[in-house]
Amino acid sequence: MEARPAADRGGYAARIGRSLTPAPFPAPPAMLEAQPMGDVPHLLLVDDERSIREPLAQYLVRQGFRVTQVGDAASARTRLAAYAIDLAIVDIMMPGEDGLSLCRHIAATSDVPVILLTAKAEETDRIVGLEMGADDYVVKPFSPRELATRVKVVLRRLRGGGARHHAPDGGSYAFAGWVLRAGERALVDRDGVSVALSSGEFNLLQALVARPRQVLTRDQLLDLTQGREAAAFDRAIDNQISRLRKKIEADPKAPEIIKTVWGGGYTLAAEVTRL
Repeated sequence: MEARPAADRGGYAARIGRSLTPAPFPAPPAMLEAQPMGDVPHLLLVDDERSIREPLAQYLVRQGFRVTQVGDAASARTRLAAYAIDLAIVDIMMPGEDGLSLCRHIAATSDVPVILLTAKAEETDRIVGLEMGADDYVVKPFSPRELATRVKVVLRRLRGGGARHHAPDGGSYAFAGWVLRAGERALVDRDGVSVALSSGEFNLLQALVARPRQVLTRDQLLDLTQGREAAAFDRAIDNQISRLRKKIEADPKAPEIIKTVWGGGYTLAAEVTRL
């Protein structure tokens, strides 16, 4: 793992901080949302240096992105599982699991594009990052404007070749006597009888079965199923959950499959098997 000299780390953090923030700012939450989400691309920014990460996140928000920021690979994996991320920006040099390992994980488990941040400019280091699955890289020190431009280019290239899908790909999930056939977008009972689902109900159920026994907030479910379209609102999730329960629960008033976690959201309580 490459090591950045301590003096250089401090100097670069100071330079990027001065270029991005005109005045001191309070510690922001992990997610910065400066505008209604709509079709705003959702970025995951992973960098252990808070003095770089926070002002960079604020700059990207001002450029029209939605940004979730974390300081380590473990937190990044959690966010990737919980949200529909459009692109990840990953610093290579982090304590614990480094950025290359995280990039390999992202490439192996999803189709989320990755831009690596690296302090090394040697060709071999850039090649290693690209071989790990990175879509692009930016060499430190860089201007925030350059990074924002590269993000836009990667996203535009992907849209030109077909949009990425955040929902799990084709396959089937068995749970509580039901089988959800993702490729066919169908739900069948233990006798093979199909149950009609609306597009919204199917997307919601798919998001839940792909994350069994994980509590998902309404915001997460909206993000995973509807991309936070302008017409989407929190109660839309409650209404779809209610309709799903009427279709799959033995007693919709005392649900055993999709449970409400008060103050948290919803969770699929049944064991799920990927077929």
